[in-house]
Amino acid sequence: MSGKLEGRVAFVTGAARGQGRSHALRLAREGADIIAVDVCSQIPTIEYEMSTPADLKETVRQIEELDRRVVATVADVREFAQLDTAIGQGVAELGRLDIVCANAGIVSLSPVQDLTAQMWDETIGTCLTGVFNTIKAAVPHIIAGGRGGSIVATSSAVALRPVPGACHYVAAKHGVVGIVKALAIELAQYNIRVNAIHPTNCDTDMIQNPALRKAFVPNSENPTREESEPVYQSLNALPIPWVQPIDISNAIAFLASDEGRYITGIQLPVDAGFQLV
Repeated sequence: MSGKLEGRVAFVTGAARGQGRSHALRLAREGADIIAVDVCSQIPTIEYEMSTPADLKETVRQIEELDRRVVATVADVREFAQLDTAIGQGVAELGRLDIVCANAGIVSLSPVQDLTAQMWDETIGTCLTGVFNTIKAAVPHIIAGGRGGSIVATSSAVALRPVPGACHYVAAKHGVVGIVKALAIELAQYNIRVNAIHPTNCDTDMIQNPALRKAFVPNSENPTREESEPVYQSLNALPIPWVQPIDISNAIAFLASDEGRYITGIQLPVDAGFQLV
């Protein structure tokens, strides 16, 4: 632990597992206390298993093992009131808010002619409206802290190079960039920096599941992780199929720290050259 974020409090959405858990732990290792939320239930149009309350408890356990404080709440980023309450409770206990990691996201795949209104609404609600709700609920607390802060919103490499079969997801991730750029200007007066991070495929449950693998390896009845690797690797310039959650977390820790104190309004790819292929 280097202590780059000592004395700061970070709010992380989608913290029960995957990238969100990794981000919370990485920020905690740098000295931050954590306010963690996750929906911890299944969204109907998502074909892979989503997080559970037990997953969120495990995130709490691992943060506490790092001797950091954590306030964890089950909350849906689509519901502003739930986020507002979760942040309020966290700030009441931990004292302030300095860092926001608007990470919560879902993915589903469908050609446009089969894309249902429910798929659209749930993806836009989680991946775009959820980012807006997260930031809107957090900003008054950062301003009240009086020393600025850092907001990092998770977009995607597909906002840099779109892919077919996911126009709802691509639209949401493009929208995140609009939020980031607009609020980087709006919040600069408070010394609040707002940036977007753009991961390529990341080695989490979001892609490591039968539904997503089948989309990439349609000729296999039940594609394995090993079968899907060459297809995923073909999407990146660097010879890897996917990045690890810690690769994204390291970039977020940099943006949140004083090392990134004059970086705002950017789109930071951690994409293994996805946009170049």
